[in-house]
Amino acid sequence: MNTELSNSEWKLMRRLWDHSPSTITELTAALREETGWSKHTIITMLSRLEAKGAVRHQEGGRAKRYFPALRREDAVQNETESFLSKVYGGSLGLMMSAMVESRRLTEADIAELSAILDKAGGENT
Repeated sequence: MNTELSNSEWKLMRRLWDHSPSTITELTAALREETGWSKHTIITMLSRLEAKGAVRHQEGGRAKRYFPALRREDAVQNETESFLSKVYGGSLGLMMSAMVESRRLTEADIAELSAILDKAGGENT
């Protein structure tokens, strides 16, 4: 599933990934301080996310309960590929070069990157 999420949708999805199932009332209360969103804004966003296939709901009791239909890992991968394509023309090397030039890598950063390359089967010499 290749579902692009807006910045606002990411906020709502993060809440659902961390706390689901959730009702509209629960989502509104949880996100109100950070976003200022009303119940109607949450309803609109949930409808949009359902249309995209990122969220689903179950009827039950007095309120619908919402669940993520899109796995966080899939959303992150889609966003990463989209970003890499838009900004760096798909070049992972160009992105890494820009990152290294913009800030000094710590030993922890280098160790983390080495571990990722080792896991991918690459060489980090």
